[in-house]
Amino acid sequence: MPLGRLRLIRPGAAVALLLVLLFAAPGPAQEPQEIPYVVEIAPTGNGTLDEALAEVSRLVQLREEAPTTAFGIVSRAAEDLDRLARALHSEGYWGGTLRILIGGMPLGTPDLADRLEAVAARPVPVRIIAEPGPRYTIASITLRADSAEGATAVAAIAEEPFGLAPGDPARAEPILAAERRLLDRLLAAGHPLATVARRETVVDFDRRSMEVTWILSPGPAAVFAAPAVEGAERVDRAFLTRFAARLAGEPYSPRRLERARREMMGLGAFASVSARTAERLDEAGRLPVTFVVSERPRRAIGVSAAYETNFGPTFRLYWEHRNLFGRAENLRLEGEVARLGTAGRLVEDTTYRAFATLRAPGLFGRDLALIGTLGALRERLDAYDRDAVLASVLVERRLTEQLTLRAGPTAEFGSVGPPGGSLRPYQTVGLLFGGRWDSTDSLLDPARGWRLDGTVTPSWSIREAVPFAPLRLTATTYRDLFGDRRSILALRGTVGSLLNAGRLEVPQHQRFFAGGGGSVRGYDFQSIGPRDAAGRPLGGASLLELSAEWRQRITESWGAAAFVDAGTVGSGLLPDTSELRVGVGLGARYYTVIGPIRADVALPLVRQPGSSGWGFYIGIGQAF
Repeated sequence: MPLGRLRLIRPGAAVALLLVLLFAAPGPAQEPQEIPYVVEIAPTGNGTLDEALAEVSRLVQLREEAPTTAFGIVSRAAEDLDRLARALHSEGYWGGTLRILIGGMPLGTPDLADRLEAVAARPVPVRIIAEPGPRYTIASITLRADSAEGATAVAAIAEEPFGLAPGDPARAEPILAAERRLLDRLLAAGHPLATVARRETVVDFDRRSMEVTWILSPGPAAVFAAPAVEGAERVDRAFLTRFAARLAGEPYSPRRLERARREMMGLGAFASVSARTAERLDEAGRLPVTFVVSERPRRAIGVSAAYETNFGPTFRLYWEHRNLFGRAENLRLEGEVARLGTAGRLVEDTTYRAFATLRAPGLFGRDLALIGTLGALRERLDAYDRDAVLASVLVERRLTEQLTLRAGPTAEFGSVGPPGGSLRPYQTVGLLFGGRWDSTDSLLDPARGWRLDGTVTPSWSIREAVPFAPLRLTATTYRDLFGDRRSILALRGTVGSLLNAGRLEVPQHQRFFAGGGGSVRGYDFQSIGPRDAAGRPLGGASLLELSAEWRQRITESWGAAAFVDAGTVGSGLLPDTSELRVGVGLGARYYTVIGPIRADVALPLVRQPGSSGWGFYIGIGQAF
C-alpha cells in the first residue's frame, strides 16, 4: 500500500507531540447541532385532504415539541412519505404523488443531512407537495356470508342503503362507516356473535376505481340467558338477580341490553353499572350476560339555594338513604325555607315545607316502582296563606327509555285563606294520572330532544262536595342550531285547565297562577291573572305560558342567554290571550360539572299594579 506523501518531523517536535498525545485529556465528541425548521404543506385544492396531510405528518407534529438535528429532519421526512400516502388513499386519491423539499433540496438527495448543516438559512424550510390526481370511485360492492346458514341474515341487512354505493368516492371513512353499520344491523337483528370475517378492496389503477367486498359472519341468532350480577355488597343479590331476570328469554339486541343496564342504574344505589356479554353461547344457545355494579355510599346529604327579587331566597336541605331495606329502596327527607325576610318581616311571611318520600323499585317483581310521599307545609304567599298535610301513593312504570307513566291516590287536609286573613278548612282526595316523555340528552343542560309532561287529577272536595279535575300539560323542546352544543334554542309551552268546576268552587291553591322565576320572569310570583277588590291575586281556571330562550356558550365555563316569557291566567275554561303578559331579559351562565349556574334579569313589558318593575333570578340548572 503506498504511503503517499510523507512528512518528516524533527526529533524535538516528535517528543513534544508524543507528550501531548500521552497526557492531554481527550475532548468531548461534538454533538450534532439541533436545526430549527418550518413546514409548509402546499394547498391541494381540497381542504379536507390538506387537514388529513397535516394531521399525519410527523414533521408537522414534532416541529416544536421535539427539536431535532439535520439527520432527524431527513428521517422524519422519509417516515412521512408512507404516512402522507395513506392520507391520500384515505381520501380516495390512489394515484397521487408526493414530494418533500428540505432546504430546497428533494428528499433523496445524496448527503442531504450534511448539506442541511451547511445551509445558512435558519429555520430550514420544509415543503410538502402532494399532487392528488383524480379521485377514484367505488366500482362495485359485494356482500357475502361465510356460510350458507348466514346468507339470509346478510341479504336482509343489505336491503336498506347502508351509506356506500357505486359511484361514491373511494374514501376510507365511508367504507369503514358502512362496515360498522352493517355489523350493527346484524347485532340488532339478534346475532350477538356477528363479525366481519374479511374485507377485500381491489384498486384498479387503469379504471381509477375500487371494488369492495365484505365477507360477513352473522353467527346464530340468540336470546339472552338469565343475567348474573357481580359487585353488589349491601344490595340484596337475590333482588338484583330477579330484577335483571326480566331480560332473560328476550331476543338479543344491543339496545335492549343498554336499556336493562340503564334500568339497573336507575335504581339509584349504584355509582356505575356495566354489561358484559360472553364470547360464546351457552349449551342452550342463549347469550350469557353479567352486570357488574359498583355501589354508591348508602347515605347522602345535600343543599341547594335559589333567589329571586320578588319572592326572596329559597334554601333546600335533603338527606337520603339509597338502600333502606336492602333492595335499593330510597328514603329522602327534605326541607325547604322560602321567602325569608319578605316585606321586611323575617318570620311572618316565611314559607316552610317538609317532605318524606320512599321509593321502592321492583314492585311485585315487575318493572314497577312504589312511591309514597308524606309532607307538611306552611305557605305565606301573595295569593293565599295555607297550612296543610299531604300524602300520596303512586305506582310508576317506565314503558320505554323515554316514556314513564304514574298513577295513584292523593289526599290533602288543611286550611287556606286570603293573605293575612282567616283560614278555612278543606279536605280533598283524588286520583292522579300522569306521564312524562323525555328524549333529551341532559337533565340539567339539554341541547337536543323533547320533554312532554302531563297530569290530570280527578278530585273530590269533601267539605264543599265538589268534583273537579286540574289538568296541566307542558311541552319543551331544545334545538342545537350548529351541532356543537354552543348555540341552543329552547322553547316551552304550558296549558292548564280546571275541569268540571269554577275557580271559586275549589280551594285557592288548586287554581292556576302565573308569574315568577319558573313561569313568566319579570313579574312578581303569582301576580298574573284575576285579582280581588284589594288587588290580591285570586287565581284562575285556565293557564297559558310560553317561553323562548337563546342559550349561547361563549367559553368552556361561561355563557349568556336572552329570553322572552309570556303568560296569562283566565277565569274560564280556556285562557284569555287578550290579557297576555310578556317579560324579556338577559342572563349569564356559569357551567359546572353538575350543571349550569344561572343568573337572569328580566323586565315586564306591561307592569302589574303593585308589582316591581324588574326581577333578578339565580339558581342551579337552566330555567327550563
